[in-house]
Amino acid sequence: MPRRLLGIVDTDSFAKWGAHLLSAAPSEWTLELATVATPTAASAAQLRAALHGVDERLAHAAAHPPAAEHVDAIVDRIRRDPPDAVVVATIGPVAELIIDLLHRRVRPRPVIVTGLPGISYPAKWKGIFLRARADVFVLHSRREVREYARLAAEGGVEPHFALATLPFLRRGSGDGSSSASRPAADEVRDGVIFAAQPSVPAAEEDRRRIVHWLAETALAHPEWRVVLKTRALRGEQQTHREAHPYADLLPADAPANLTVETGPMSAHLDRAVALVTVSSTAVVEAIDRRLPALTLTDFGVSRSLINEVFVGSGLEGTSADLVAGRFGSAGEEWRADNYFHPASADDWAARTLTLMEARDRGLLRDRPSVRRSRGGALRRAWERKIALGPFDRSALGAVALVIGTPIRRVRRLARRWRPTPPVTPA
Repeated sequence: MPRRLLGIVDTDSFAKWGAHLLSAAPSEWTLELATVATPTAASAAQLRAALHGVDERLAHAAAHPPAAEHVDAIVDRIRRDPPDAVVVATIGPVAELIIDLLHRRVRPRPVIVTGLPGISYPAKWKGIFLRARADVFVLHSRREVREYARLAAEGGVEPHFALATLPFLRRGSGDGSSSASRPAADEVRDGVIFAAQPSVPAAEEDRRRIVHWLAETALAHPEWRVVLKTRALRGEQQTHREAHPYADLLPADAPANLTVETGPMSAHLDRAVALVTVSSTAVVEAIDRRLPALTLTDFGVSRSLINEVFVGSGLEGTSADLVAGRFGSAGEEWRADNYFHPASADDWAARTLTLMEARDRGLLRDRPSVRRSRGGALRRAWERKIALGPFDRSALGAVALVIGTPIRRVRRLARRWRPTPPVTPA
């Protein structure tokens, strides 16, 4: 039986992940893509970059990025003509809203697939909490699946995690290996690419330090193009808020071979000699292409920096290594547990198909919500307003905002001023 998948995306990183995950679906499945209107929805330019290299089944969307639609319009379309499955590739609050609407408004509802883009280690309870009612939760390494399953079980959630290769990797064989990246015939491989992140590191002083190190690298290696690769142009929204854009921090006397650029990461890697980052998923793309890479540890290693996963990888180094042009390669043991498992281990599509077949027989069961908040319809209106911002124009949403905002402020203040419990000596 032919199968239809609809992907719903919002931000730049979720659009890239969602579209490329769809591209990895079995070739006989039909693919569609929709963009939901939210305050952080990707621009047309961001969507074009995100959809670079997608499967030909999404060629129309890549050439003509879908305009953002109101969530109710998308759900109504699904209700009138339900696909077999919906891939909810959005930030957490929006994902929770869409999943709830599909449960409440669409019968029989499609199979709901969701997940997190890029590096999702360590496991985070909030990610599970907001997506608990989805049928399949896609992750990208054996390590992530183990950790999320453990955390879900501890929180009383039945694990529903499936494994997929990061969908924008070029891995061509079934043993986890990949083919090396090759530039076009008329291009020279001369770029050292810094993969920027909007919120890591967050402090302006730390971001200025990075710009300084990149400038030093450019001066020390005039044969290289040192590219500070950002995810957005000035004013474009991103998955995470960027308080101090790198383009604004570049000094007037920056070396001519240090530039700030956007565009698809794959295109930059085609010309790269190495990649450097604090913790961007782009480092996994570089490993996939057998490019040397460096994850900077000058700011430490922590959950907030999203770089704990690289401990012991063989990629860790400092700004001194960057300026000296010393890059690393990932060890085989680390690769096997982190993002480079055999393609034969991927099970997200098979599990989705099994659930589609259960849906055909009327046996698709609804997973319970983890949320235990009181408030009923008013609480749902509040969560909707938080997810959609100005794109929610409902009267109940306006009421919920008036009532809920001061309550939220009081709770935040209470948490801030809650006394720290005394430490008992060991």
